[in-house]
Amino acid sequence: MAIASHAAVSSPLFSSPRLHRQLSCNDDARRVPTLKASPLLRNPNVPFLVLRHCRRGVGISCSATASESGGNQQKVKIRRSADENIREEAHRRDEASGSHGFSACYVPFNASADSTETYSLDDVVYRSRSGGLLDVRHDFAALKRFPGSYWRDLFDSRVGRTTWPYGSGVWSKKEFVLPEIDPDHIVSLFEGNSNLFWAERLGRDHLGGMPDLWVKHCGISHTGSFKDLGMTVLVSQVNRLRRAPLNRPIAGVGCASTGDTSAALSAYCAAARIPSIVFLPADRISLAQLVQPIANGATVLSIDTDFDGCMRLIREVTAELPIYLANSLNSLRLEGQKTAAIEILQQFDWEVPDWVIVPGGNLGNIYAFYKGFEMCRELGLVDRVPRLVCAQAANANPLYLHYKSGWSDFKPIVAADTFASAIQIGDPVSIDRAVFALQATNGIVEEATEEELMDAMSLADRTGMFACPHTGVALAALFKLREKGVIETKDRTIVVSTAHGLKFAQSKVDYHSKEISDMACRFSNPPVNVKANFGSVMDVLKEKLNVKVGL
Repeated sequence: MAIASHAAVSSPLFSSPRLHRQLSCNDDARRVPTLKASPLLRNPNVPFLVLRHCRRGVGISCSATASESGGNQQKVKIRRSADENIREEAHRRDEASGSHGFSACYVPFNASADSTETYSLDDVVYRSRSGGLLDVRHDFAALKRFPGSYWRDLFDSRVGRTTWPYGSGVWSKKEFVLPEIDPDHIVSLFEGNSNLFWAERLGRDHLGGMPDLWVKHCGISHTGSFKDLGMTVLVSQVNRLRRAPLNRPIAGVGCASTGDTSAALSAYCAAARIPSIVFLPADRISLAQLVQPIANGATVLSIDTDFDGCMRLIREVTAELPIYLANSLNSLRLEGQKTAAIEILQQFDWEVPDWVIVPGGNLGNIYAFYKGFEMCRELGLVDRVPRLVCAQAANANPLYLHYKSGWSDFKPIVAADTFASAIQIGDPVSIDRAVFALQATNGIVEEATEEELMDAMSLADRTGMFACPHTGVALAALFKLREKGVIETKDRTIVVSTAHGLKFAQSKVDYHSKEISDMACRFSNPPVNVKANFGSVMDVLKEKLNVKVGL
């Protein structure tokens, strides 16, 4: 489709007033024809745009629609009919339908460029022919038809919307996640878009005056952990497989879990009316984590083993029954989890931080963060990736031991009990993925003892946070790397908080009650028992506040 230098086109990309700035004229001029001809640029419900050629590339500015050109009338958005929901509205407007030429498939993890082994995302497959992990590979040639500035503006235009499915922090990046899925099949609880918290006091008072310390609160999500980001993708794909025209005979979705995966799976399956089956290690997860899948109607099996034992059982079961495996062995979840990295870039106006610290258990998440950052770099949204740190509990530290051995032969361990129960994993599925991500980013692995992680969590709470023990592991790693001078004072540093502290309230009760054996609990703050009279109350307050009466 040929378009003159002043042809008018329209696009949902520019549905936000903040996008009425011009795109850079420095974008590669070779990309312009495909940009203008794209079927993405066809929504009649937004203002017309004027494309004008610059010396290199294309400038984009807004003008009024035909209905506005006659005067000072302002365009009024017509509210959808009360009989129509947001999914139906999206279908009617045809804004999210079709892949627009983008696609993705499964390939063996870290496959060579000349590998011909591929699988459709509609195939139920978890391992390559050699028994290795799979990865989701996107058609970068198709995505590169658009400059990085296009993708930045497109993703920015969708933030905070209720337009289906783009109101989700995951599906606002649909083209980078599952480009071919129909929006009618998407199962979303508007996950993502989580808070990036400026940890001003923690950095200033306890980390040597760090002015640029941030915490990415992935736990501020529907089920209270980052697992929602991946589960929306996996359950959406299962929903697609179960429905017409594919009609695959999938009876349900199952997972082994240390708590958070089961909560996310059960919620998304409940929303989609898909049966969920959860294998949990008996007496090893918090009550808050246990009650979530129960409340959402999952079939919960409490099994007398650890997570690694549950993982072995669920793999055997899914090989015999038509149950779709939802653990991170399934690479679909990582496609959703990588959007947290893209969100971080968005929240810094597409500036790249220096360090990102991620707690690690089964180790899929550290690779997901790498994948999100690297995808943005390769497609021109940013020009580099941050250095990654994977933080492990010392009681469950197989990756740390592998790192300290110089990446020599990996040896699984039997994980000991840890307050960071969600990462109490001794034989992580994604070990190869994690090693790849860390080596690609000149990354580091650090560990934290039980006392170090609980102290770090509690100290952070004293500055206004309400961290989970897994965030405590990442914070303890930060303290160590600051002490060693690896992370410098002015480095922009992100600590990824993977779950909400309310899920692990009992660990905080034990800490502040000083009921943990062999732990000093240096930052405990137990309640003070006071007699019910004015004098006793005043004595306590004067001591606590260090004030004198009358001042």
